[in-house]
Parts: sequence; C-alpha cells; structure tokens
Amino acid sequence: MSYFMYDVMGMTVDEPDTETMRRVLDGLAEADDEHPDVSLSHESGWCLSAFTSGLLVWENTADDSVVPGEMREASREEVLRLFGPLAAGNITAIEELPWQR
Repeated sequence: MSYFMYDVMGMTVDEPDTETMRRVLDGLAEADDEHPDVSLSHESGWCLSAFTSGLLVWENTADDSVVPGEMREASREEVLRLFGPLAAGNITAIEELPWQR
C-alpha cells in the first residue's frame, strides 16, 4: 500500500481513486467536534488533512522535526488537486506551496 485515506469516522480507505477521494471529502458534511477532518497519507509519512472550515494541514506524521504547514480557505477542488500528487508520491509539488508554518 502506497497511500490511504481516513474518512470522517476514521475508517481506512486503501489507495482510493479520484471518485472515492471525492466521496470521502463529501463525508466532511457529517463532521463534528470529535471527527473534524478527512486525510490522505502517503507511505512516506506525509499527510494532508482537510477540515470543513477550509483548513488544510500538511504534515509528516513520521518525522516530528518537520513543522506542519497550514493553508486556510482551501476549496474542495484545491484539496482534490493536491491529493493527486500526494497519492503519486510527488511530495515536492506539495511542499513547494506557500504553507503557513
């Protein structure tokens, strides 16, 4: 497995295609205080977490020395666009964005 998603309830979806990613993002409509986000993680440890508020968090869950980045008001389409390179392992394409750290 090279990448996977967590839906809003924390269930794992292995290697989702674009349509499945859309459905998982649609699940944010059911987010609550206990389950506020969905995420896509690559086996390298890099992860994008999307919240209903439009907050997008970029972090490396395997390396605590990397400061997470944030992007505010990310649209659903922007999140989907970024999920593609992450799923493909193109970390550089995402890391180069203007993350607030």
